[in-house]
Amino acid sequence: MGIGRFAFTPLLPMMLHDGVVDLHGASWLASANYVGYLIGALGCTLQPWLWARVPRLPAIDAPLLVRTGLVGTALLTLAMAVPIPALWPTLRFAAGIASSLVFVYSSGWCLAQLAARGQPALGGAMFAGPGAGIVASGLLASAMVAWRMTSAVAWLVFGLLAAALTASVWRVFAPSASGRRPLAAAGATSAAPPIAATAAPSRHGRIEVATLAFAYGISGFGYIVTATFLPVIARASLPAASPWLDLFWPIFGVGVIVGAMLATRVRIGGDLRLVLAAAYVLQAIAIGVGIGAPTAAGFGVGSFLLGLPFTAITYFALQEVRRLRPLQIASTTGLVTVVWSIGQAAGPPMIALLLRRGGEVNAAFTLALAIAAATLVLGAFVFAASTRIWPRSPPS
Repeated sequence: MGIGRFAFTPLLPMMLHDGVVDLHGASWLASANYVGYLIGALGCTLQPWLWARVPRLPAIDAPLLVRTGLVGTALLTLAMAVPIPALWPTLRFAAGIASSLVFVYSSGWCLAQLAARGQPALGGAMFAGPGAGIVASGLLASAMVAWRMTSAVAWLVFGLLAAALTASVWRVFAPSASGRRPLAAAGATSAAPPIAATAAPSRHGRIEVATLAFAYGISGFGYIVTATFLPVIARASLPAASPWLDLFWPIFGVGVIVGAMLATRVRIGGDLRLVLAAAYVLQAIAIGVGIGAPTAAGFGVGSFLLGLPFTAITYFALQEVRRLRPLQIASTTGLVTVVWSIGQAAGPPMIALLLRRGGEVNAAFTLALAIAAATLVLGAFVFAASTRIWPRSPPS
């Protein structure tokens, strides 16, 4: 999924160099992927509701959808090598849908498996996977630039790598041996949370859940400008001969891996909203470092710090979902992912709008990054405020 979602970022400079897309078109191409992710997440949210009301629908389980999403990711990545630019938005849109299927159902499946084994804290390790995909795609793109390969060849290479990785985990996501069951039931299985197991769902109202979704959605907007355009921003700020130009994206991925592994060390019993607030502040600082010090060192430190809490934020947010809605884990996970996807999809159009206004490219990126950092600070405030409005342990 790390390749399917994020290969576009390191390949964007190659596509710009090949002249197959410009920055304005790239913004909308990225948006197509993010809107697809949004639509897929919305489908995951509505699926349990639909399955409960139409009993004749075929029963399928989460591993089957994970397999489907992984195969789709590999095929759609390969198809990006086809030299038909008019087809690319549709391919990236479909890749976004595939990514959302993989994320929602593999994360729910994994957390449920770990909860059943009494090892819930290891859930953060799963989220190192996208970071590994980011590192691999970044380093491969750097090598292919050095070898003067075209972006079309690069898409083929990434598609083959995604296919190989899919094959390596194929047997892990085998359909249930006891027969296929509805996804609503699969979601309910992952509702046996390691935290706050005694909390009745009715104790946490819709406003509290909506606040979590809104705050989590802010992180989608806060990270996306950097995550989409980091190599382009670096090339606009640093000398063309700098050996670091293609390394900031892999550094971001290393931060993702380290942060995901550190997340397994966080005490789940504490109030994770404070952890999330701290993670947002760290990402805002990371963006500020890049703005204030547009040097190789500044971009390197900023990239690492931005990646550090990237998937950890998702892990902790999902733990909050499990606490607030332990009996509706699948649909609530889909809900917060939808809101996050809306924030994510809003980033590239903002860049396109700023670029369309004219002026210097660096100025447009700087303004976009400043807006992203400000929204992350807002998200941190919302999480911190929610701990006061809805205390984790209400007074008796």
